[in-house]
Amino acid sequence: MNTPSEVKKDLLGVAEHLRPSEPITLGPGASAWQLVLKKIKELSISGRQDAFMVADLDVLVSRHRTFLQALPRVQPFYAVKCNSNPWVLLVLAALGTGFDCASQGELEQVLGLGVAPSRIIFANPCKAVSHIQFAARCGVQLLTFDNEEELIKLARYHPRARLVLRIQTLDSQSTFPLHTKFGAHLEACGHLLQVARELGLAVVGASFHVGSDCHTPESYRQAIADCHRVFEMGCKAGHHMSLLDLGGGFPGVKGSEAKFEEVARVINTALAQYFPEETGIEVIAEPGRFYAGSVCTAAVNIIVKKSSLDPGGHRKLAYYLNEGHYGVFRLFLRDPVPRIPIVVKEFPSEPPLFPCTLYGPTCDAYDRLFSTEVQLPELDVGDWLIFPDMGAYSSSMSSTFNGFPIATVYDAMSPQLRSLLETVP
Repeated sequence: MNTPSEVKKDLLGVAEHLRPSEPITLGPGASAWQLVLKKIKELSISGRQDAFMVADLDVLVSRHRTFLQALPRVQPFYAVKCNSNPWVLLVLAALGTGFDCASQGELEQVLGLGVAPSRIIFANPCKAVSHIQFAARCGVQLLTFDNEEELIKLARYHPRARLVLRIQTLDSQSTFPLHTKFGAHLEACGHLLQVARELGLAVVGASFHVGSDCHTPESYRQAIADCHRVFEMGCKAGHHMSLLDLGGGFPGVKGSEAKFEEVARVINTALAQYFPEETGIEVIAEPGRFYAGSVCTAAVNIIVKKSSLDPGGHRKLAYYLNEGHYGVFRLFLRDPVPRIPIVVKEFPSEPPLFPCTLYGPTCDAYDRLFSTEVQLPELDVGDWLIFPDMGAYSSSMSSTFNGFPIATVYDAMSPQLRSLLETVP
């Protein structure tokens, strides 16, 4: 087993490897949107057709302020998996958020940026032994579990951990439900808490996740009520229950503000009912989309255009893009409603719209953005499409399948944000 000094040396190496390039500082009055258009113009002049994204890091500041104002009792632990861009993590670290990590790789990245282990929750209920050992060596104490086998591993490889029992939540109304894979049934929680006690492990709280992109705020109320029952079970089993983890699922793109406010009202009411402030219970959450969703804007180029007639003789089009399902659009096929891109082209008058299929560049026939057609004007090879709200689960899920590169991300920030970061030690 590595000594503490060896672990520190390893993390310093990780930090050096992950050191991000300097972001672009926007000039007075300039915006990230203007930077997108500038990059499109530069690439068009050079004859290159490289997909790219612009990350507006100032969005993180406004989202953090909104989160704290709406949920004053809740400490955010940002879900690294959502967008692990080093500058996103650095800005959030400077703002004082904690971090939700799901693997040794994510732990290494966050610790390598100088974040204290106490600001991390290892929130994957099913972990590899080597990842548990790494967390123990680095002093990451807060870990989740949802099964007996995990408890046996933790007792052997991280006996001093502070454990959080993740319960199953009904999340069928979320775009990306998680209940079939993670979370202990409420009926099984008493047994798991007793097993933890017999193994000499300390369970300090309960957690849940209503699914990514949750559409029913009521899901939070029921989950908080269920966690209250788990707290009672934990105390009965001899555990000191002191932490409630609300998980993620918070809506996080422009236009979803009203939905988030409704979620916050439901949570605050449920907390007051089941975990009133005078109990001293620490409340955290694991927002990902809420912070990162609107940070990035993607720009893609049309590399091939095909035209055909449907059985009724109506024209339809297919556009092949330089970015697709294996790139930043990985989750688009699962979106309930296709996102209509912004067309970067001027027309003399309102153009007619055609049913269009948007394909990615790889050889996979399933490499397409949406399962249905979208209505777009007739465009040409070399034209650009812009997709806002691309900060969540885009670059972090990209691959180099078929040899296509991962889209470049241009990080941008205001002079005010740069000044803020320079004051952080």
